[in-house]
Amino acid sequence: MTEDARQFDIVVWGATGFTGRLVAEYLLGAYGVGGDLKWAMAGRNLQKLEEIRSGLGPEAGEIPLVTADSHDRKSLDSMVASTSVVCSTVGPFAKHGTELVTACAEAGTHYCDITGEVQWVRRMIDTCEETARKSGARLVHCCGFDSIPSDLGTLFTHHQMERLHDGPCEEVKLRVRRMKGAFSGGTVASLLNALDEARADRDARRTMGNPYGLNPKGEESGPDGPDQKDVRWDADADSWTAPFVMAAINTRVVRRSNALMDYAYGRDARYEEAVMTGRGAAGWARAASMTAGLGAFLVAASVGPAKALMNKLFLPQPGEGPSPEAREAGYFDIRLIGKKGPHVVRTRVTADRDPGYGATCKMLGESAVCLAKDSLDVPGGSWTPASCMGEKLITRLEERAGMNFDLL
Repeated sequence: MTEDARQFDIVVWGATGFTGRLVAEYLLGAYGVGGDLKWAMAGRNLQKLEEIRSGLGPEAGEIPLVTADSHDRKSLDSMVASTSVVCSTVGPFAKHGTELVTACAEAGTHYCDITGEVQWVRRMIDTCEETARKSGARLVHCCGFDSIPSDLGTLFTHHQMERLHDGPCEEVKLRVRRMKGAFSGGTVASLLNALDEARADRDARRTMGNPYGLNPKGEESGPDGPDQKDVRWDADADSWTAPFVMAAINTRVVRRSNALMDYAYGRDARYEEAVMTGRGAAGWARAASMTAGLGAFLVAASVGPAKALMNKLFLPQPGEGPSPEAREAGYFDIRLIGKKGPHVVRTRVTADRDPGYGATCKMLGESAVCLAKDSLDVPGGSWTPASCMGEKLITRLEERAGMNFDLL
């Protein structure tokens, strides 16, 4: 079936979940219904889909609804055959996403999601890459807060260095300067599942521990070491720094982008991430507190009884999320420092909504529209946001999604 013959441009898979509903709400507000963009909401339960659609307002009444099940391959095949792009929010993806990605790869249907599960992305690359190349399906994982700001921010920073100083950066440091908002329940569930897999599966543990664990086969090495795990002073940022929990996925996506783009950043390019906590004793204390807190969380998440209690009492559950007021009050301000010999460029990536929900739903929605509507010069296969959509997605995010990529 050709793309022109498909009923929809985009199907939002998981529209009955909290993030999926936000993606549908964003597409409705940005593109309407029955216009140039033909899209549908999909999930397992038709009654819940109808309830979600009704809650989006009277203008949502014409949004088509599609039912399928993550573990019913026949229903998935029918859904992916009806659309050019599947936009998925159903996690943990290692539990609920494998059959859908496989179906998309076989049907030549483009795919994007918001996973941050390194071990699962590696499995999907290994099992679906060749099939997607043959069918023409572009499979793009990590199209939310992990890892679009990192991946596209690094691309933008390298392009600024090339424009100003005739070549890419030798090193890029990402520093989270400010951020307000909560991680989604689905993100937490995915992280906990990844830790479970790492304990039970040596291959998953090896992939998650390799700084180049998502690179193409034979290209899984380079100058970067493990992600930051301690308190460090960064003279370039003029700040103490603490580990950034999302670095475990973001850094590997950025390095895969470099490899997929024929090492446009250079084979010896270095990349790392951390959180800025400020100067002086107060900055050090904040960094130490954040480092200890992250360590305690990871230990507790790895111990059965502690994990169950923590999950019940403190962590958001899949389907839960903040109020519209909280999402609108959220933001992130990320700085990137690119270095090449004596030259330094400083860039900034910002968003006007909280990272885990408000900004993520826009990033994912625009990624899906980019896959459906923009002329992209890459064939089928397993890609990253930067290597597949690059500057075209940056333009969309700046024009429509409340994000900015700036040279400082």
